Amino acid sequence: MRLFTFILFLFSLSIIYAQGSVEGKVLSEGKPVEMVVAGLTGTKYSALTDKNGFFKITDIPEGSYELQLSLIGYEKVKKNIRVENGKTVSFKQEIVVSENSLNTVVITGTMQEISRSESAIPIEILTPKLFLKNPTPSLFESMQMVNGVQPQLNCNVCNTGDIHINGMEGPYTMITIDGMPIVSALSTVYGLSGIPNSLVNRIEVVKGPASTLYGSEAVGGLINIITKNPMDAPKVSADIFATTDQEYNADIGVKIKSGKIHSLLGISYFNFQNVMDKNQDGFTDITLQNRISVFNKWSIERKEGRLANIAARFVYEDRWGGETDWGSKWRGSDSIYGESIYTSRYELIGIYQLPVKERIFFQYSFNNHNQNSYYGTTPYMASQNILFSQLYWTKKIVPSTDLLVGLPFRYTYYDDNSVGTQYADTLTIRNKPQHTYLPGIFAQTETRLKKFVFLAGLRYDYNTMHGNILSPRLSIKYSLNSNNIFRLSTGNGYRVVNLFTEDHAALTGAREVVIKNDLKPERSWNANLNYQRFITMTAGFIEVDASLFYTYFSNKIIGDFITDPNKIIFDNINGYAISQGASLSINAVFTNGLKINLGGTYMNVYSVEKKFNETVKTPQLHAPEFSGNYSISYTFNKARITVDYTGNVKSPMHLPVVPNDYRPEQSPWFTLQNLQVTRKFNSGIEIYGGVKNIFDFTPKDPILRPFDPFDKYVDENNPNGYTFDPSYNYAPMQGRRYFLGIRYNFY
Repeated sequence: MRLFTFILFLFSLSIIYAQGSVEGKVLSEGKPVEMVVAGLTGTKYSALTDKNGFFKITDIPEGSYELQLSLIGYEKVKKNIRVENGKTVSFKQEIVVSENSLNTVVITGTMQEISRSESAIPIEILTPKLFLKNPTPSLFESMQMVNGVQPQLNCNVCNTGDIHINGMEGPYTMITIDGMPIVSALSTVYGLSGIPNSLVNRIEVVKGPASTLYGSEAVGGLINIITKNPMDAPKVSADIFATTDQEYNADIGVKIKSGKIHSLLGISYFNFQNVMDKNQDGFTDITLQNRISVFNKWSIERKEGRLANIAARFVYEDRWGGETDWGSKWRGSDSIYGESIYTSRYELIGIYQLPVKERIFFQYSFNNHNQNSYYGTTPYMASQNILFSQLYWTKKIVPSTDLLVGLPFRYTYYDDNSVGTQYADTLTIRNKPQHTYLPGIFAQTETRLKKFVFLAGLRYDYNTMHGNILSPRLSIKYSLNSNNIFRLSTGNGYRVVNLFTEDHAALTGAREVVIKNDLKPERSWNANLNYQRFITMTAGFIEVDASLFYTYFSNKIIGDFITDPNKIIFDNINGYAISQGASLSINAVFTNGLKINLGGTYMNVYSVEKKFNETVKTPQLHAPEFSGNYSISYTFNKARITVDYTGNVKSPMHLPVVPNDYRPEQSPWFTLQNLQVTRKFNSGIEIYGGVKNIFDFTPKDPILRPFDPFDKYVDENNPNGYTFDPSYNYAPMQGRRYFLGIRYNFY
């Protein structure tokens, strides 16, 4: 027994001797970083850095390992190390601030560069890494991965869509590119499909009114697309993929430097020409598309790092949907039904920092959007020009207070052949293009105390069609500590009406469009309470983001589909509308390669109005009470393989049914789920593939009377008086398909 104990003792000593250790110091910009998780991938060995940035991991068996350093707000660092018997591996390591983090620099909330943790405005940061988990050809489809944000298809024939934030319809969401109002009014319907993911550096999302800084249309929320910086972009990048539905997408980027000028050229091409009719209703399930987007951005090196950027983009798209035997020769005829849309678009965006001591910036943009389209026999020829310029000045008036003052000006030219721009001249209906001038001024102060940040702003606009408009804003941030942050925001928003974006169904089907009265601008008041919590552990970190939101609308415009089945009646409601709810997002990253993103939003969106001396409460269409999304990723570090499982789930939502409709008034619960596997190579190449819509879910009976799209036989065997109507939609009509792609980045 004693001999056995002695042998066991010697064996234990040999094990201890055969173990080594790893120690290090972690710095950022030369300063120690506390609470960094240092762990050996795939093992239980890990430690946290102390206030001096120092860590030590002991009792490590001899062998080769991958050491990973991770902390919320910083890019991960991975190092290959060799642990030897009785020896200690020592090193120093610099880490840098990551994009999607507390320390991320954001600009949308204040028009100034500020870290996300210091911003009084709750801002969500989305990077291309999120969208690569389920690759899509455009920004519109990618937004389905964002909690509380819903890309909504509004027509089953031409596949128009918009983006809802917290249940509010697409026209209430303002979309800017580099802070410029590029996508609005006419272009919100098809312009979103023309924004390729390849030009995106990050996306900043503000839920709630942002009219104080961004003006009209920023009523329900703001999506600001920050384009790539030519100075930081890869020299060559490419992302090409195809699906078994015969969708083909290619994004190519090239960076060129000439002297002090850096140029980034990006070309995106999407092609889908496969006529599909899986539900056998005689109509295409998905619109056929042929789209090209060319983007070029230039940055100029200047003294003291002053900004000087200019970017240009051109988009052309030819899309059609309709009866499967439709061809271009039937465009506009009543023989075979088709919806054919030609879209061409030009954009110019720039910012220039004046060469003076004060921080004064001049921003400018121009876009021209033209649409040549037929919806059956109904022509829709529209043109829109938007010229925008803005001079703004930022100043630190005292050490704790910043002042922002701006002078914006916006001119909009809008013309179409619908009732939106028509007027009666005696017995003749004439077309009158709209010319809208919108000069304004805004001021905003931000004061930082020990635990509080106070932000207050006021904007004044003069709209030549609607007169004087004031938009105030107030936000308060309170920090218990660096990992517990509360934000309370409230503000006023307004939106000027454009009929085409109110309801695309106004141009599809056989309904007559009726504008009952002069439409007044919509107004809204919003309050948002946000809480952020950051939890750091030895095994990783967790970020929790929770919000309560409430928005009150007056003068809201809702298309009435019910009163007369042959008409769509537009008017400001005699009452009010409410959007309220709560959202929760959880982002967890672990040292073993597991990442989990979970989000859920509960909302109650409805309108209350007086009709025939009765108070009627009407639920908002396409606004599910609950929506959720998730992303689960695991990386096998040694094999350099990542598996991404993504999806979303939606509860029943109210749909635009007609009187005596045989289809359900609400959609069912449904989920769309996707799986992707990615293999990375040392050369910068990634190969990825997977399956979309795993369970092959598509809506039923999306088109009413598809066999009579011109209503030629509406009086035959039709006791309910149904007419052709393609607006019953709640999910994409595209079922399960497989995809395969390749990416390449060379720096």
